[in-house]
Amino acid sequence: MTVVIGFEGSANKIGIGIIRDGEVLSNPRRTYITPPGQGFMPSDTAKHHRAVILTVLQEALDEAGLKPADIDCVAYTKGPGMGAPLVTVALVARTVAQLWGKPLLGVNHCIGHIEMGRLITKANNPTVLYVSGGNTQVGFRRASAVRMGSQYVELPYTVKGMDVSFSGILSYIEDAAHKMLSSGQCTAEDLCFSLQETVFSMLVEITERAMAHCGSQEVLIVGGVGCNLRLQEMMGVMCEERGAKLFATDERFCIDNGAMIAQAGWEMFRSGHVTELEDSWITQRYRTDEVEVTWRD
Repeated sequence: MTVVIGFEGSANKIGIGIIRDGEVLSNPRRTYITPPGQGFMPSDTAKHHRAVILTVLQEALDEAGLKPADIDCVAYTKGPGMGAPLVTVALVARTVAQLWGKPLLGVNHCIGHIEMGRLITKANNPTVLYVSGGNTQVGFRRASAVRMGSQYVELPYTVKGMDVSFSGILSYIEDAAHKMLSSGQCTAEDLCFSLQETVFSMLVEITERAMAHCGSQEVLIVGGVGCNLRLQEMMGVMCEERGAKLFATDERFCIDNGAMIAQAGWEMFRSGHVTELEDSWITQRYRTDEVEVTWRD
């Protein structure tokens, strides 16, 4: 049996998970939470990760009932993501690998999401919609005001081939919201509802286009936004009309976590991949298509 521990910390989540031959043994994480309306800055996020990462590491080992000697490989998120948090996690992973005398492996964050989704759902060869706050892409190989809205407000819908643009829709809402709300044309809940419906419709359209191009009959939704039930519902309708099948997971595995890095690392390690210490840097703009997937037929 091969046991891999994975360190994830590319954004505001710090997670450490352990995988043993397709079994999730542990997957604790912490979230850096800022005041409402404020984003998380790289330096502050890295400070949070440094403060809790060793505690999370001990939790992962305790939950799995394992000792460092039981670990075969240490995987970490190489990128993409925020520079300072990535560096923090890479530094700890490098140190742990050297202290424990284990091989090290840098993992693409997006590949981690995909491999975790495939493990949990057992999807065979799906078209993948990876949708998150940081990046959204289509690949082959909580209750809120949104649910309270009912009136659909027409918003900019920008799809060009396989590309989507969200910048126009946000600018439009910022410019028009005050006038529309003050005149009673719609409510704030209606705007939230309309924003969600429009954006998700764009994602469903490009996913269906990718399926048609690749002759695919499966869709796998991964990434933090992938646990949104409305997105899953809309994608499910499209799949049903095409006679296709939808695969999705819940927030345990959609949201950034260490087990997804461990799972991708498990696949890579079993196929002969190892990252030498001198090559164990981080890459903020680490594209998914830069990864040579040698572990799939």
